[in-house]
Amino acid sequence: MTLTLTVSDEVRALAPGFTHVAIEADGLVNGPSTEASSALLDDAARRLAVRLDGRAPHEDPHMVAWREVYTAFGSKPSRTRNSAEALAKRALSEGGLPRINVLVDLYNAISVAHLIPVGGEDTDRIQGAMTLQRATGDEEFVTVAGGEEVVEHPDAGEVVWTDAVGVTCRRWNWRQGPRTRLTEETTSAVFLLESLAPMSVAEVERAGAELAELLEKFSPGARITVHAPV
Repeated sequence: MTLTLTVSDEVRALAPGFTHVAIEADGLVNGPSTEASSALLDDAARRLAVRLDGRAPHEDPHMVAWREVYTAFGSKPSRTRNSAEALAKRALSEGGLPRINVLVDLYNAISVAHLIPVGGEDTDRIQGAMTLQRATGDEEFVTVAGGEEVVEHPDAGEVVWTDAVGVTCRRWNWRQGPRTRLTEETTSAVFLLESLAPMSVAEVERAGAELAELLEKFSPGARITVHAPV
């Protein structure tokens, strides 16, 4: 793997059923949302409704597992939902899913259709290796509030993704920082699909394979590597 991804022993102990699939992609073509990427989001919402069969997203067994882990590291899951639950809730609402840009639309569609947290990071903006770890509380998370850049600090014990500069995503997969997010100028990225038991490894792999196919379709000629589940 070009980019080093490490899951700390503390996180493994907190969530022994955690698995992630990483997809590295270079030569991507991004831009504003299109009719095709928008259609994928609409289809994902339909697939989600079938999957849930009348249940609320938080009642799905996979989302129950994420809520339990969020509670274990000190976050209130009904207030700070994991990214998949938050997207699913929006998908089922009257307003529907947001349209961000093509690459974000693609991974959001996979997240909603499979009810699995999926994130995308611009590898040209990542500094050094990425680590999933429990925070000390001293790390810096640069975000935007009220149109201005502000620095936050995660809670001690909170699970965060970090690189050599600071936190790239708070509360595991709750809020990504703007520094590494995918923009319309992004050409290289790493996509992370994150699961907990009872979701099977095979299902995570299927979701990853579907995302890789979409990336190839929307960015012909891109170099895409799907790494084995870890």
